[in-house]
Amino acid sequence: MTALEDRIKRRIAVEGPISLGAYMAEVLAAPGAGYYAGEHDPLGAAGDFTTAPEISQMFGELLGLWCADTWQRLLGSPSPVHLVELGPGRGTLMADALRAARMMPGFREALDVHLVEISPALRAKQEETLRDAGVAVHWHRETATIPDGPLLVLANEFFDALPVRQMERTADGWCERLVAVDPERDALALARGAPTRKAAHYVPEELRDAPEGTVVEVSPAMLAQTQELAERIAQVGGAGLIVDFGPDSVMSGATLQAVRRHRPAEILEAPGETDLTAHVPFPLLARAAREAGAAAHGPVQQGTFLRALGIEARAQTLTANAAPQQARAIASALHRLTAPEEMGELFKALAITPRGAGTPAGFPETAEA
Repeated sequence: MTALEDRIKRRIAVEGPISLGAYMAEVLAAPGAGYYAGEHDPLGAAGDFTTAPEISQMFGELLGLWCADTWQRLLGSPSPVHLVELGPGRGTLMADALRAARMMPGFREALDVHLVEISPALRAKQEETLRDAGVAVHWHRETATIPDGPLLVLANEFFDALPVRQMERTADGWCERLVAVDPERDALALARGAPTRKAAHYVPEELRDAPEGTVVEVSPAMLAQTQELAERIAQVGGAGLIVDFGPDSVMSGATLQAVRRHRPAEILEAPGETDLTAHVPFPLLARAAREAGAAAHGPVQQGTFLRALGIEARAQTLTANAAPQQARAIASALHRLTAPEEMGELFKALAITPRGAGTPAGFPETAEA
C-alpha cells in the first residue's frame, strides 16, 4: 500500500465515497505524493510513457513554426507575447519550438516563455534543457499566474491528465461512479452512487436519453481550463493549440486508463505511482471555447495536421545527409506520428483564436465557428 492510498482511505472513512475526479486530482497532483508532483521522471524508457516531442524533433519544430506563423499572420506580431506550454515534460518540445522559431524575423525577440508545471523532477529537467535557450523562462503551477497580455499556448498531452468523472445510466436514472473502500478486502474499489439530478446534469444533452447501462465520461476540469483559455484569448488576443488523443464526436463510454512502466494497469492500482489518462472530448472543448467568445478550429487528425505543416518535407531534409541508421529512425518517427494505426488518427489538434482573426495553419478554412 502506498502512503497516498492510505491517505485516500482515511479520507473516504471521513467523507464517504469520492468521485473519480476527486481521486484523480489526489493521485496525480497531491503535493509531494501525486504522480506528477513527486520527484520521479515519468517519461522515457525508464518511466511510464513517451510523448510526441520525445519521438522526434520534427514535432516540436512544426509547433514552433505554427506559433510563429500564427503570431505574424493572425495576431499582427504583438511584442511582447507570452509563449506558454502546459505540462511541458522535459522541455523538449519548447527547445525544438524555439530553435525553429528563429526562422521568423522578430518572433524570438518578442517572446516571453512561461511553463506551467507541478512536477519538481520535470521542472529540473526543463531548466537543464532550456538553460541555453536564449529567452527568459518563467515557471508557474497554474495558468492564473501568467501575466496579462497576448499569449500563444501549447498543450500537448496535457488535457488527458485532467480529472474526469463517470456517470452511468440505470433504471432509476443517472448515477455517478465513485471510489470507495471494499471492507472485505480493505482495498479501493469502484461503487455506484444514488441517482441524482446533479449526475444527469453533467451528461451532455445529446447523450441524456442514452439506454440503461450507458457510461458517460465528463471532465468539468477540461471544460473549465478550455473556457479560461478561450476567454483570455477573446479578451486580450492570442491563440491556443491543444494536441491530445480523443474522439472527434460526442461519444459515450469509459476511457479512463492507467499505465505503469509502459504497460496497462488497474486505475486504482498503486495511487501516486501509476499514470491516469482519459480521452479528450474535443467537440465539447470546441463548444466551450465558442461559448467563451473565441473561435475554435478543428479538431483535425494529428497526421493530417502535421502533414499540412510540412512534416514530410522536414523528414526529407533531415534524411538527406543522415547515416542509414538515422534515416531509418526518422522514417520510423514520421510513421509513428502520422500513420492512422499509430498516433495519426487517434490524436487530434484543436486551435483556439479570437473571432475573426482567420484560420491558423493546419486547419481547413471551414473549421472556424
